[in-house]
Amino acid sequence: MFVSVIVEPGGMDSAKSLVNILTMYGFKKIQRSCWECMSINEETVSSLKKDVDRVTDYYDKIRMYQFPVNGLFVITELKQKKWKKAQFKAPDRPASPSDRAPKY
Repeated sequence: MFVSVIVEPGGMDSAKSLVNILTMYGFKKIQRSCWECMSINEETVSSLKKDVDRVTDYYDKIRMYQFPVNGLFVITELKQKKWKKAQFKAPDRPASPSDRAPKY
């Protein structure tokens, strides 16, 4: 599965801890606050969330984008020490010409 993690740490201590955890799980830094991993499974993501929860505080914000999770696109967010999850599935219809990007 593909997982992208956006990190907005509340302080330097949690920033360092989060970087250590992400690199330990095999994530690579793509942009300033964006880390990605292409080869991680759901069990490992669950362990990652527990480790992230252990080193974060009320002021840290974390967003995880996961695909596919049982055929769904999942966004999980840690904000104010609470996890929230949103799941999205593709529409059950074929793409119409109006859904395509315009050609220039």
